[in-house]
Amino acid sequence: MAVEKIHLGDKEIILVGTAHISEQSVNDVKDAIENEKPDIVGVELDINRMRQLKQGNRWNNTNISKVISNGQTYLFLLTLLLSNMQRSLGSKIGAKPGMEMIEAVKIAEEKKLPIILLDRDVNVTLKRAMQKMSIREKFSLLASLVSGFFSNSEETKITKERIEKLKEKDMMNELMQQLGKEMPSVKSVLVDERDLYIANSITKSPGKKVLAVVGAGHVEGIKKLLGKEIDVSEISTVPKGRNYLKILSYVIPALFFVVLGFLFFTKGTDVTLTAVLYWFLANGILSALGVLIARGHILSILAAFVAAPLTSLHPFIAAGWVAGYVEAKVNNPKVKDFEGLQNLNSFGDFTKNQVTKILLVVALANVGSTLGTIVAVPLIASLFG
Repeated sequence: MAVEKIHLGDKEIILVGTAHISEQSVNDVKDAIENEKPDIVGVELDINRMRQLKQGNRWNNTNISKVISNGQTYLFLLTLLLSNMQRSLGSKIGAKPGMEMIEAVKIAEEKKLPIILLDRDVNVTLKRAMQKMSIREKFSLLASLVSGFFSNSEETKITKERIEKLKEKDMMNELMQQLGKEMPSVKSVLVDERDLYIANSITKSPGKKVLAVVGAGHVEGIKKLLGKEIDVSEISTVPKGRNYLKILSYVIPALFFVVLGFLFFTKGTDVTLTAVLYWFLANGILSALGVLIARGHILSILAAFVAAPLTSLHPFIAAGWVAGYVEAKVNNPKVKDFEGLQNLNSFGDFTKNQVTKILLVVALANVGSTLGTIVAVPLIASLFG
């Protein structure tokens, strides 16, 4: 059992390190609470994750229009991917994700022990991670998630033995160090910041004997921080910062029309029309290709092709919104689609489910349009020669 005991003055803290898809971790938690007899139990959860684990993911309450209009398409898809990945891994070894946390809560409630939620709001964590990651890290993380989710190779096969192996100190420390090398921003937000937040929650918790159930990967970091003065105000919110993409959405249209004007007066009408053709084809074709990859309807593909060249020049409208609107009109999501959001096991499942198909259409149409703009710039620049 991965249990660490730390004393802070007259306060005793018991850290129970777990794997979130491990039957043995459930037993570890039961044994720890029974044997240690704490007067308070803490779990590595926030209120949203606690509610999801107790009631299941209430995806049927999702407002897709709001997700798209608030610019949360990519975040929602990432959340779905992570949720289904953990659920899929758990099903392979017969364990429900987070069941050790729920077991800790259940036993604490039966014994009438106070329960404290130790972790930061999961939405804050994901938004901070997305904001802090470089483009290279985002692609690297997505590739790792997708390959891990959809791969069935022997190298990636999950077994109970491998899950239990991950709870060992040396193995976990090695994985954390590797993550820090490959994706330092991800480790900083998902591990280091949460170590700070959880350690602060434990340190400031009431009670003389606190038992905290946390992921094994956090145990070492938390131990070093317990008892220290920690200010978590900065890491508890998502900084607004400067939105460079928003600035570009104004700069690009202005430059485009300046360039067209310059070409018209210096190169003539034919060259100017060629520049416009390059812009329309590059944006339209790549945006439509994105919708095709998402397996969107032919009308959605046509909508992306027509809309992308125009929306690329408009700071308040995106090609994905237009294509997504058409996709939603043609194939409106049914109740079964919302209910099926927690049972997506492949890319094909994501494209067959009408909810995720709409989101993929929005996301990939926008990505295609952005790539189209990047491709169009050197093509238009070549006309100055």
